[in-house]
Amino acid sequence: MSIEWVNGAIEDFRAWGRSNGVVVDADEVRLLCDYASDYLDVAELADFSPVTFEQLLLDIYPRKVIAPPESAAETVAAARTLVDFLLDSGEIGTKMAGRMRVKIDEIAPAMPAALADTTKFGMAKSMFGAMGADALEADTPYAAKDDLAAAPRRPASVGGHEDCDCPGCAPLPPVRLAPPQEVAQAVREAGLLHDAHRVVAWMLDGGHTPTRKGRLRARDAARITRDLGVDAPALAWELALAVGLAEASWGPGGPGGMVTAPRGPGPLPARGDDEVLDLWAGTVAFLTGASEANVTGFVPVDRELYGVHDLLYRLQEPVAVVALREYLDEVSAEGDDPEAGGLEAALGVLAGCGTLEYEHDAVTLTPHGRWGLREVYSRMGLVAPVAADPAEADAETLIALLMEGVPAGQAERDISAWLARRPPEEAAREILAAARGTAAGTRGVAVTLVDRLGPEAAPAVREVLDEPELRPHALIWLASHGLTAPALTPEEALWAGVDALAFVLPRETDDSGEIADDLAVNLAPSAQAIEEMWQVDHPDVAEVLDLLGRHLPDRNLAKAARKAAFKARSRGIH
Repeated sequence: MSIEWVNGAIEDFRAWGRSNGVVVDADEVRLLCDYASDYLDVAELADFSPVTFEQLLLDIYPRKVIAPPESAAETVAAARTLVDFLLDSGEIGTKMAGRMRVKIDEIAPAMPAALADTTKFGMAKSMFGAMGADALEADTPYAAKDDLAAAPRRPASVGGHEDCDCPGCAPLPPVRLAPPQEVAQAVREAGLLHDAHRVVAWMLDGGHTPTRKGRLRARDAARITRDLGVDAPALAWELALAVGLAEASWGPGGPGGMVTAPRGPGPLPARGDDEVLDLWAGTVAFLTGASEANVTGFVPVDRELYGVHDLLYRLQEPVAVVALREYLDEVSAEGDDPEAGGLEAALGVLAGCGTLEYEHDAVTLTPHGRWGLREVYSRMGLVAPVAADPAEADAETLIALLMEGVPAGQAERDISAWLARRPPEEAAREILAAARGTAAGTRGVAVTLVDRLGPEAAPAVREVLDEPELRPHALIWLASHGLTAPALTPEEALWAGVDALAFVLPRETDDSGEIADDLAVNLAPSAQAIEEMWQVDHPDVAEVLDLLGRHLPDRNLAKAARKAAFKARSRGIH
């Protein structure tokens, strides 16, 4: 980005506003100019065109800027003011200004949906979403790249600010950890720590010594690669020194040196679990703290070793390589070019070190990488909570964890693991017991879980046919599996419909656009159902009708829903 021309343009823009009595949003216009310069090769104000505004407001803003959909009006207003300034300052002519205004008028109604479209989110913006709304100041649109550029490199409790709102300083999420014995075994089998042990043994057995600066001699590195098949012998040797596997000493003024093994010369597989885990925590600390080291040979990654690992730890989901490249582009120093190649090779090196898994164009932490990184955080003094394993918990705990919100992939793994450890009938019985007497949200999660079970669960499902809140769902389940069951009465069908809609009530604040889309496609009840719905004896019927009144795309149906909500409240149903 050419900061000079943007700074000059904003100063001229402010002056124009003052001289013309126009209230200008200089910050929003600066953001437009910044992004136009960064991503659209706009080098001066005269380079703006109608296509520039279309790309900025419908493509780049949705990918880069943290802002609620309702803020689109402010951005569009700033764009219109910018066009007025461009015309008055002589940067564009009258015809061009007219074309720009037409294009902005076309963009205005589409921009809120573009801002809400999660498929457009870039890596940095997605990370903010994963942190939750609390990571943003109220009513303040953030340019995600500016905040992430400084955030992931230093945790708040290690020289940062405890009240910082950037993602790298946000509280760490609870994570699932593999059992310590599994972590120790994975570390023993391969990886950088494994290579470090082999390099130390080679140095000791052959009486080899490093340089006076402690580095591995070039000829020794070549021999180690040839003899042991270690791809990064110099890095393995640096790790050995860092975690105390080896120590090099030189006599005063003498030519000879000596390598010793303070932790003992034993190979890694022979060490006990506790020692292996301690060494592995040191390995992860070495890798993530090596900000100036040549770990991968790819500068953008080597400068962001902590940031990359921290990002994956917080997201807890595989991240596409293309998205990681975008993240590095957003946080890398000027002059670095993650697009120039080398990212895939760098990820391969980290996978060889043992902290990352890299396959199918996506990257995530290994189970032992996650364990080691959490240990590093704990040693830094950060609060690094551990999530309970829901597969070992009861159904009530599983449902509660799912309702708290976990990444979709993790939720799928949790559900599959929980169901796999129980026979279908037992699982259904426990889930339905946890749903008795609960709110619609809890009941909805429980019903969704039971829906995954096959006909073997039928005896447990039939046991709830005498329970009014569960009977409609049980009848639907039995019918969907082709099993004999009483017919669903119209009243029960209506009750089940209200209950299903009540399930989405807690999502309304965060997912209003998605709810409206669902209603438009497949959830909208008929006019007759809305007319009858207010009479249903369901505790959430009034709120459900209010929801329909706010989000049904058909205005007549929405109006009918609002009237029905009034009737429900008048009848005393709340």
